[in-house]
Amino acid sequence: RMFHDDELEESEKFYVGQPRVLLLIYALYNTLVARSEMVCYFVIILNHMVSASMITLVLPILIFLWAMLSVPRPSKRFWMTAIVYTEVTIVIKYFFQFGFFPWNKYVDYTKDKPYHPPNIIGIEKKEGYVHYDLVQLLALFFHRSILKCHGLWDEDEKGDSSSNKEDTDDELSLTGGRRDSSASLKSVNLAASVESIHVHFPEQQTAIRRKSSSSISLKTLSISRSAILFFSASYSVVKSHCGLCCFRTLQVYVPIRQFFYNLIHPDYSAVTDVYVLMFLADTVDFIIIVFGFWAFGKHSAAADITSSLSEDQVPEAFLVMVLIQFGTMVVDRALYLKKTVMGKVIFQVILVFGIHFWMFFILPGVTERKFSHNTVAQLWYFVKCVYFGLSAYQIRCGYPTRVLGNFLTKSYNYVNLFLFQGFRLVPFLTELRAVMDWVWTDTTLSLSSWICVEDIYAHIFILKCWRESEKRYPQPRGQKKKKVVKYGMGGMIIVLLICIVWFPLLFMSLIKSVAGITNKPLDVSITITLGGYQPIFTMSAQQSQLKDLNQTGFNAFLGSYRGNTAALQFLEGYGKEDITLADLEGNSNSLWTISPPSREKMIQGLLDFSAEFTVVLSWSIQRTLETVYPYYIKAPSDSLAKPIKQLLPGMYCRWENITVSLVKNVSDEGVREWWVLNQLGKRYKTSEESLELFIFSDKVSPPSLGFLAGYGIMGLYASVVLVIGKFVREFFSGISHSIMFEELPNVDRILKLCTDIFLVRETGELELEEDLYAKLIFLYRSPETMIKWTREKT
Repeated sequence: RMFHDDELEESEKFYVGQPRVLLLIYALYNTLVARSEMVCYFVIILNHMVSASMITLVLPILIFLWAMLSVPRPSKRFWMTAIVYTEVTIVIKYFFQFGFFPWNKYVDYTKDKPYHPPNIIGIEKKEGYVHYDLVQLLALFFHRSILKCHGLWDEDEKGDSSSNKEDTDDELSLTGGRRDSSASLKSVNLAASVESIHVHFPEQQTAIRRKSSSSISLKTLSISRSAILFFSASYSVVKSHCGLCCFRTLQVYVPIRQFFYNLIHPDYSAVTDVYVLMFLADTVDFIIIVFGFWAFGKHSAAADITSSLSEDQVPEAFLVMVLIQFGTMVVDRALYLKKTVMGKVIFQVILVFGIHFWMFFILPGVTERKFSHNTVAQLWYFVKCVYFGLSAYQIRCGYPTRVLGNFLTKSYNYVNLFLFQGFRLVPFLTELRAVMDWVWTDTTLSLSSWICVEDIYAHIFILKCWRESEKRYPQPRGQKKKKVVKYGMGGMIIVLLICIVWFPLLFMSLIKSVAGITNKPLDVSITITLGGYQPIFTMSAQQSQLKDLNQTGFNAFLGSYRGNTAALQFLEGYGKEDITLADLEGNSNSLWTISPPSREKMIQGLLDFSAEFTVVLSWSIQRTLETVYPYYIKAPSDSLAKPIKQLLPGMYCRWENITVSLVKNVSDEGVREWWVLNQLGKRYKTSEESLELFIFSDKVSPPSLGFLAGYGIMGLYASVVLVIGKFVREFFSGISHSIMFEELPNVDRILKLCTDIFLVRETGELELEEDLYAKLIFLYRSPETMIKWTREKT
């Protein structure tokens, strides 16, 4: 062997022979070393999430608008800026921890106020004020040591020195801030060496020149360079004639402008496509907003989106956040289709400043709590930071020159098949994507033709996946289907259909019997009114007057109805914990304050035997009210309480009898009257005048399943069984009409034709796009041609 070293070989053998736990630690350490800059970014963002102050806001913005946009990696100047800034932050925070500052005397009163100036700046007094800053400083020094170990720490100083020599006349050089191609390739290889820890320099490496997003021509580029040279000459004049303030401003403005110009118009760049990951990050943020919208509004910490929507109320915080999130997703899709790096840079700058200003200055005032105390907002911000990092990576590498099809159609397996079909099932997502693609893509097709091509492509892709699965798992000719396939697929479909049909009954039965919660009454009130006059009796029972049955009393209660089939059938659905005994006092809790004219009319009505009064009542005679009082009442899950006829005695469901007496008390204060009621057939005999009432409380569904149980059995059947049944019926019926387009043995030619349409559209061959589309339409209009095109390859 050409390169053989006994020590290296022995070292490799020693390394392989180590325990797996130690090897795992080695691997984690190597991963940490290879991605040490990502560790620094994570710690900086975490520190800002915990502190949420202006003093920690600077570094996250610099990360997204400087470090992650630097090619090929952040410069030494950035890391020195981060290190020095962190050290200064630690010193400032330590200095303001002393108690002689006025705001440190009332820490307990001001610590939760989001707009308290020390809290906004980040100089408030608190425990552990510098822990995360020290961890951040440790991570930065760790990354610095890694760069120094691989010789990358002082690398950009050479480029700076060379550029300084060219700028001796104080002229702005267009190429002073960038290395030549060989130096750039060397930097790329050194960047790879950080990950693999093996430095190698290839003899020659081709670099793909990225097409400018604005399609700038060479003539336009030369004009831009001339403009920059003109600006540099003007810059030297301004420097010599203007004051020091203008000179310092230009010293800051010119490098920033040059940085973004080089970013938008790079000489060489390896294009990439991370739009899918950015879309997934936005989707996660969208889900966080939907299920945690209360964290972005005022006085809505205990709110629930389902309850708010059920009451026809749309929370303002939920609406604003959803619209903003959805709007950014649409703009991001437009920039991706137009492939404009300049627009993406502008959108990145606006979004970074806008999100940070809103999250750390506006949101705390809206929610009236600090950002560090809002867990949902912290999670949303962290996912948004992931999106910012992906966006910066997309800007640095550039958009792909061609966008062909859906990202789920890159391979033909079951995973892509089911994910693609799930993507198409999301309401309005397929339609919205198709319309946006048509709006922001150069094409000669009309919207209907565009949607036709998209539908054909989706259909052909699904068929291609099924054909590939048939090739992977072939079925020999003349052989019957295996029982595993028949009972596996067929049995699963049978069970699924049965579950769909009987789901509402099983759900409504089990949700209350198994997972039901006992809903005991809190108040039982009785009011008796005769003939529409002033109520003669009002009484309520609460707390100690509402008694639970013990097991002995419950067994005796069941025994009293032995032989009564209807009553026992009703009682099967209730346990002793569902029954409440209400003991109401017989004396009315309010005086009878009827007016004299009404009193006279009531007396005349009671004395009139032809009236609808069922009793005859006088001032001094106690009468009996028959079949009036319901002894047993059912309290269902709705608001209507009903008497239980199965437990009422007699053939005609005669109710309990009660006695009504009017008591008059004459004293020096005047005459006072009230009514006294007494139940005759009480189960628990008491000497005092009182009323007994048994309440049977139906179990209610748990709060987590209330949104389903609230529809009832018929609602679930209408919304679940009928809707799903409609889709199932479409799958089993009308198959004969789609045989021509479904039973295609080989779809490769049609799939290639659709791909060719996408390809010529991206390359700008719009006339050829029309010809290929006409060919596709003719193919679907001609069954004979379709048969020829879909034959198996020989």
